[in-house]
Amino acid sequence: MRLSVDEFRAWPTRRITLLGMSGVGKTRLANVLRKEHWYHYSVDYRIGTRYLDEAILDNIKSQAMQVPFLRELLVTDSIYISNNITFDNLKPLSTWLGKLGNPEAGGLALEEFRRRQQLHREAELNAMNDVPEFIRKSSDIYGYQHFLNDVSGSVCELEDDALMQKMAEHTLFIYLQADRSDEQHLIDRAALDPKPLYYRDAFLTEHLDRYRAERGTDFIAEIDPDDFVRWVFPHLFYSRVPRYEAIAAEHGYTVKASDAFQVSSTEDFLALIEQALDAA
Repeated sequence: MRLSVDEFRAWPTRRITLLGMSGVGKTRLANVLRKEHWYHYSVDYRIGTRYLDEAILDNIKSQAMQVPFLRELLVTDSIYISNNITFDNLKPLSTWLGKLGNPEAGGLALEEFRRRQQLHREAELNAMNDVPEFIRKSSDIYGYQHFLNDVSGSVCELEDDALMQKMAEHTLFIYLQADRSDEQHLIDRAALDPKPLYYRDAFLTEHLDRYRAERGTDFIAEIDPDDFVRWVFPHLFYSRVPRYEAIAAEHGYTVKASDAFQVSSTEDFLALIEQALDAA
């Protein structure tokens, strides 16, 4: 979607898609706007509560069944298990996605890891395709005037041009661009707390081969799951930058993540977008 500043100001129902790496402040912005009567659609939340809910619960149950005390309670229907995913706590989803490597360190075998990666991709595509319907619901059912689409950090990996075009027809894309200090902060944070990640299959194949060659690792089961994430994250980060920039160049506008961090109200947010439209 392309708009002039005047067109944006006259737009009665603003519909924004926030793009950017995980950690650049998309959800922080969403939390600010949600308090000021914006509908917050979180793609990750939709993935975890709609499209992968059963898979997440099955994973938790399979772990619980290995504990005799819990196994007895589960098979007799004495307890039930549910996940408690929220916009700010997506750990059940990331735990299910998992990390590659040594099973004794919580890692997954390559075949299972790839299976979960594919399921996540399909779930993310479905959650993104739900956006137009939730735009309608947010207005018709819940009475919200404005809509914010808070996408996953892996959206640039989906390689679905038709989907990006569909999103651009319904929403204005705003890309939160990390500067050098932001980039280093995100890389350092990933090193301190390596989290499960989504990888394009071609990217995973290439970088897994490189990692094994550098580390002299013959078998997947020898890989330290956290070490692989620490090693691969900078490569993943810098591979995503041009992908995000390409989406923003074709469909939207770019603002600095550091500027977005200063936003504390809808008025600040709209002013930031107007600056981006004016600059473009």
